[in-house]
Amino acid sequence: MDDRVDLPDDRTSDRRTITSGFFEQEVYLSSEETATFLHDLADQLEAGSSFTVSTSEWELPFDYSDPVEVEIEFSEQRERELEIELEFTEPDGGDDLTVR
Repeated sequence: MDDRVDLPDDRTSDRRTITSGFFEQEVYLSSEETATFLHDLADQLEAGSSFTVSTSEWELPFDYSDPVEVEIEFSEQRERELEIELEFTEPDGGDDLTVR
C-alpha cells in the first residue's frame, strides 16, 4: 500500500518535498473530499508509522510515533465553530527509523 494521502488539487506543477522549516496550508474540501482524505489517513495510521500528505504542488512525508494528540475545540464567538486537530510527533531517534 502506498503511504501517500493526497489532497484534491487540479493544478499541475513541479511538486516540492517539504522536510524542514515551517509550512502551513489551508485547504477547503467538500464533505465528500474530506471523508476520502480522512479515510486515506486512517488507512495509513493503521498500516504503519509514516505517511505523506500531498497535492500536485507539494508533498510532506512524515514519520511519527504514538501517541497522536487529538484536540477538540468548540467556539461560539461570531459563529459556531468546531475544530478537530491531530498532532503527530516525530519519534525520538528518528534518523534510524525505517518502514518496509
